[in-house]
Amino acid sequence: MVNGAVLVSTLLSLVAAPRAARRAPGPGAGRRARRWARPETFLALIVGLVYVNQVLFTVYILRVHGGDTSFIAKYLPEGYFALADGRAMRDLAGHFPMPGLLAPSLLRVQAFFELPFGLLAYVTVLRWLDRGLYRRLATSWPVWAASFSYTFVFCAVEWDLRNPYTVDDIVIRACSAVLTPLLLQWLARQEDDGPVRASFAQMLLFAVSVWALGHLVLFVYDTALLYNLGHAGGRLPGAVVALCALVGARAASSRLPDGEAGAALTSVVSGLRWALLLFFVPALAVRYGVNFGIPLLAAAAAFAVLLGAAACALREALFGLGRARLALWAAQALLALLAGGAAGYAALRLLTDEYYEAGLLRGLSVCFAVIIAVCAVSDHWLARRSGTAAQASRCDAPGSGGAEGSVGVRPV
Repeated sequence: MVNGAVLVSTLLSLVAAPRAARRAPGPGAGRRARRWARPETFLALIVGLVYVNQVLFTVYILRVHGGDTSFIAKYLPEGYFALADGRAMRDLAGHFPMPGLLAPSLLRVQAFFELPFGLLAYVTVLRWLDRGLYRRLATSWPVWAASFSYTFVFCAVEWDLRNPYTVDDIVIRACSAVLTPLLLQWLARQEDDGPVRASFAQMLLFAVSVWALGHLVLFVYDTALLYNLGHAGGRLPGAVVALCALVGARAASSRLPDGEAGAALTSVVSGLRWALLLFFVPALAVRYGVNFGIPLLAAAAAFAVLLGAAACALREALFGLGRARLALWAAQALLALLAGGAAGYAALRLLTDEYYEAGLLRGLSVCFAVIIAVCAVSDHWLARRSGTAAQASRCDAPGSGGAEGSVGVRPV
């Protein structure tokens, strides 16, 4: 079932996403945006509700099942149900009235929140990069395609790990699949278009922001979505560092002035925009394809999406460049890819991660940061060289008044 979702969602993204990218602004364009109506705000709200549910789940397990999770753990793979059963939690559980009413906190509540958690995190990253593209995508039909693609994958996983609550979870996920796109569309309609701020400083802050958000998403995934609240204490320092980095990067980004980008950096930003757009629908199918025995198919789907993004970006970013500048761009791209790939691979191999996504996130973040650094530096060097050559050409021109300019001027 998951392999079918990988194929279908990849084809949908390659066909439908470019149409969404070209879609004209809707009637909400130019509307004064509500500062609180952002995906980040609702993502934080979802995370808070997930952790409230974790506390209630722990109370339920401690009071109703005596702290024993074997009745449900036997249906799930290893890595679930590391309870936070310290003194404070046991005191809370001991004084909580009617703990039997908390039974839905086991699997059912999470089944509703997983979809908005994933989609809100994704569109948050897209909004950081390009607010206009975020608004156009979230108000068009690919947001429904993404919702149903993610839900199909979630339900396939539910069915593969069948347990006494599977039917309930599937019904709840179907409800979430209808409500979540409505929320995303409402949020996107509150958004104004804005320029893509593609300077080196902005892109570096974007890379830091994405790494920090990804780290926090993995923290929530492990400690809350897998019911491992007992892991929170040991992993909290890293989450605090990531949260501080995220807040600092977003605050600095909002204060930086707009800057210009050269051809190489512009092409990287364009490729990133297209990659995020095309990955929107098949992202979860590709991610679970790695875990459910079809890594080659998942890798092929990811490669197809990246190839499509590269083709669209090259057509968009390199249009109008002359042959000489195109050759220089090719050299820049090769150097940036080699340097970024080497740095990303080193970062990937630096640590052993419990979840492969953590190492992949670290490697991709370092790779992207090095790529944009190489592109920005080489763009700046080429611009200075071009400016120096143009100035020298003006000085050498006849009638320029300079000593060099007078050479070769035929006397009257």
